[in-house]
Amino acid sequence: MAAELTTGILIMQAIKQHKKNISMLVLNNRANFSKKAKGKLVFSCTAEEKINTAFKKLIDSNTPQTLWLTSTGVDENQDTVSTFEFEWTLSLKK
Repeated sequence: MAAELTTGILIMQAIKQHKKNISMLVLNNRANFSKKAKGKLVFSCTAEEKINTAFKKLIDSNTPQTLWLTSTGVDENQDTVSTFEFEWTLSLKK
């Protein structure tokens, strides 16, 4: 799913940046469809700061973290057609 990928890729980038063995898993998701989707859609997520905060807590405390990340889908006219939220869990692997 394109929406999930936009959130997951940011987490994968953070894992690579921190050079730690971290597991990531989607626990829950929610979706809202606000307009009929027509044509090509683009999904985006801009939650780098939220992810960095969760990674800092995870690494400093070695306590699993959960966070909700939002991906917004827009059509060719830049109208928002859907919003997806994914609850990710992060934990350090032993």
